Amino acid sequence: MPAISNAVVARDSVSHIVPRNWASQEAGVIVVFCIVFVVGVGLIGLWISKAISKRRARKAALPA
Repeated sequence: MPAISNAVVARDSVSHIVPRNWASQEAGVIVVFCIVFVVGVGLIGLWISKAISKRRARKAALPA
């Protein structure tokens, strides 16, 4: 008796070949990913905007 059954090998190889479309089955997960991405990009944009405005204010306060 082999250590690895042929049925297990066949099942594993078929699972790698057959395409899975879990995104259409789990639409809520994709929506959550999109919301998290949009919020993250917004927060990073806000942080960059604040950093740029602080730099401009510091530059304007320097005596010429």
